[in-house]
Amino acid sequence: MLIKNRVWFTDRFSSFPKSSPNSHRQVLHIVLVAAVTRALFLCYSDGLSHLISEAESPSGEQRFNQFMQKLGKKPNSKNLDLNNCALSAADVTELASLLPFLPELEEISLSWNGCVGGTLKALTVHLHHVNLLRVLRLNSCRLTAEDVTSLGEAFEIVSQLEELDLSWNSNIGGKLSLLTKKLQKGCKLKLLKITDCNLTAKDGESLAEILNVIPNLEVLDLSINKHIGCSMKVIAQDLKNVPGLKELNLHMCGLKQDSLQGLETALQHLAELRKLDISCNKEIGGGFKDSTAHLASLKNLEVLDLHQCCVTEEDVTVLSQVIPLLSSLQELNLSSNKSVGVSSDPLLGRLRFLPKLKSLAISNCGLGKESFSSLAEAALHLPELEILDLSWNKCVGGNLKLLLGALKLATEIQVLRLSSCNLVAEDLALLTLLTKDGHLARLRKLDLSYNNNISDEGWVVFCQGLAVFKELSELDVSLRPLSCRDCGMWFSELLAALTKLPALTELGMQRWVLSESQRKRLESFNQDNKRNIHFDC
Repeated sequence: MLIKNRVWFTDRFSSFPKSSPNSHRQVLHIVLVAAVTRALFLCYSDGLSHLISEAESPSGEQRFNQFMQKLGKKPNSKNLDLNNCALSAADVTELASLLPFLPELEEISLSWNGCVGGTLKALTVHLHHVNLLRVLRLNSCRLTAEDVTSLGEAFEIVSQLEELDLSWNSNIGGKLSLLTKKLQKGCKLKLLKITDCNLTAKDGESLAEILNVIPNLEVLDLSINKHIGCSMKVIAQDLKNVPGLKELNLHMCGLKQDSLQGLETALQHLAELRKLDISCNKEIGGGFKDSTAHLASLKNLEVLDLHQCCVTEEDVTVLSQVIPLLSSLQELNLSSNKSVGVSSDPLLGRLRFLPKLKSLAISNCGLGKESFSSLAEAALHLPELEILDLSWNKCVGGNLKLLLGALKLATEIQVLRLSSCNLVAEDLALLTLLTKDGHLARLRKLDLSYNNNISDEGWVVFCQGLAVFKELSELDVSLRPLSCRDCGMWFSELLAALTKLPALTELGMQRWVLSESQRKRLESFNQDNKRNIHFDC
């Protein structure tokens, strides 16, 4: 810079007349001073320009706000919710560059963004900027083996992480060890969900090995991993290392009778367990006779899901002794186990010993009139019942009056499902009468679908009294598949009732045949009455 300016000034003074050496020294001095002054001025100008440029560029906070607004989301420096935002690989890279400006970030949710897969490393290398991170959700992100490796390496950085949800990433199957081998002793993880990730028996073994380094684990969800059942005995042996476990979900995990036995042994170490879901494991049927000793000791258990487990009559005998001892039980699902209804053991009758029960599902259990009577009698002792599902039990039709006493006492009932129960007009009249007398006042969802035996007159009477269900939000009166009927007789009564049901938002009417004029009236109903009901016709 100095040399350049010296040449500039020398050129301009070269035309001066020659004089004494002193004059030359004076001129040279002037030239040098001028050159230095100009150089300093240019340096100052460059610095000032740089400062102005920095002032004009957006701050980290502004960049983050712009990024969130571009995605249609409200900025939140503690909770980054970008679920189902159609993120691109470029978006993930941009997000990673913003992490240094989010030191208070506690939650990151990127679920249902398929393009996250293969780009996670760009994000994980910056996670040291968010060392307060507690929750990371990556459901259905098409994660790759490289992503799983990067996530494992990040565990050394995010020491405060408490919740990790990797569900619906099928490529994780067979590669879980890339994640688990990086977990360090004393990890603070409390929730781990790996639902439907195509886990293998080897993955099950990898999971078992890390249970001793995550002693604070409270929720473990391995549902819909059909091949992990082979390693369930190994996992069960190490469940003793997570004594504070509160929720164990093993829905559709390919469990067998020996898996059930191993799990039952583990239950003696899980005194804090609140929820146990082993539903849709059909091969455990017949295994309960040797696997319920410790189940009865779960005094804090609130949710037990055994639906579609192919329980045998012998299993029902054992369960009838154990389930009534679960004094804290609030939700019980025995659906799709036909032996529950045909067994001579009083399982349903003994539900009376569960006064805290709020949800009872006995759908498709092959109930006969005797077992239904036992249930109706037990229901008299369930004052807190909010959800009752009796669907697909044909004996309910014409016998709903057996539940009359229980429904009168069930002041909290909000959901009543009676789909495909062979209901008749008398049953609908009973429901309407109960509500007119002040019962079922809190009912929000009523499922009467697939009851084709109800006469047109029965539907007319029901619709005339429908307005008494003031809090009803969902109603389904659909017909069975491959059937159809004209609804001319009761359509007008239905529309009149809908104007008096301010909470109703869903109405199922599949396979009822509407005339052109009726369809037009239905289509204009919302506009004419300033409503927003979804008609499923």
